[in-house]
Amino acid sequence: MTPHATSLPAHVDADRVVLPDGVVEHGWVEHRDGVVTAVGRNDGPVPGAPALVLPGFVDVHCHGGGGASFEDGLDAARTAARTHAAHGTTAMLASLVSAPVDVLAAQVEGLASAIRSGELGPVRGIHLEGPFLSPDHRGAHDPEALTFPTPEAVATLLAAGGGLVRMVTLAPELRGGLDAIEQLVAEGVVAAVGHTDADYTLAGEAFARGATVLTHASNAMLPIHHRAPGPIVAALEAPGVRLEVILDGVHLHDAWAHRLLLDAGDRGVLVTDAMAAAAARDGRYELGGLAVDVADGTARLADTGAIAGSTLTMDSAVRRALGVLELDPAAVARAASTTPAAVLGLDGGGAITVGGPADLVALDAAYQVVGVA
Repeated sequence: MTPHATSLPAHVDADRVVLPDGVVEHGWVEHRDGVVTAVGRNDGPVPGAPALVLPGFVDVHCHGGGGASFEDGLDAARTAARTHAAHGTTAMLASLVSAPVDVLAAQVEGLASAIRSGELGPVRGIHLEGPFLSPDHRGAHDPEALTFPTPEAVATLLAAGGGLVRMVTLAPELRGGLDAIEQLVAEGVVAAVGHTDADYTLAGEAFARGATVLTHASNAMLPIHHRAPGPIVAALEAPGVRLEVILDGVHLHDAWAHRLLLDAGDRGVLVTDAMAAAAARDGRYELGGLAVDVADGTARLADTGAIAGSTLTMDSAVRRALGVLELDPAAVARAASTTPAAVLGLDGGGAITVGGPADLVALDAAYQVVGVA
């Protein structure tokens, strides 16, 4: 649990409240029974009020936290979900790494059952990061688990989720990759391009076929080159495509993360890509059956040294966006809440609006979470 986070009262004052149409100085929010009932503005500052109230964070890419992974059964999934909820995440996807299709289907089925029962709090669905990934850009995925996105494999995994597989990351250059994107979109699933060797042209084709997310932009894909702009530029040019950004100072240089978020505008999405060590101690962990060593908060595969997810929580990413990158709170709220909520199709989610869900997070002057609703 975040050290000083509490449940927010029915009336919340703040130095600044971030609403869809801008930041309200000396604002307040009232909520009841999970719904925002009113918003307004005080004549001046309220002593002891938090510095900032934002819409609850929405994380569309998260593998675990609190020492537990979503792939490791119900108790572990509960721990991971509870951990991120304590850090201001009010809606999220449980991400699974590559595994043989039958193993992955069993994991999906178990998670889907727990989501339907309400046992996983903020978890609204499942994100499959693999197994349809490029062997040359596999990152922390087991190469033995990677496979082609056949119609049968895709259908098996979607059926296991019973409608709760909400996003699938795949490499479009694989045999059947572009067809799989169309298959996913036809089933109402977000198709994401990632862990890919796709160039600018092929990535553009994937987006034209219906893919709408670039998974952790710049990581596990071709870089931008002046004669080969690659998938990042293709994503920036494609209307409606969102770009995930892991803002931990490890996956991306802060200057490049800043540039990506500015260029993406309201299509930038902050994600954690967190593994089990998020909000937990350094040490030896496992991700998708592979050994991971975490030192100084950085997770790397024990055998290759490849980055193996992050130890981020969403409040840490937001803190870096506000403090290090010095982004405007309204822009941060879009990237941490509003845009990812749109990726998930959350009705009224990701914004503080009267009649909308009372998903709120309060931060102090150091941008630490002090309250969650």
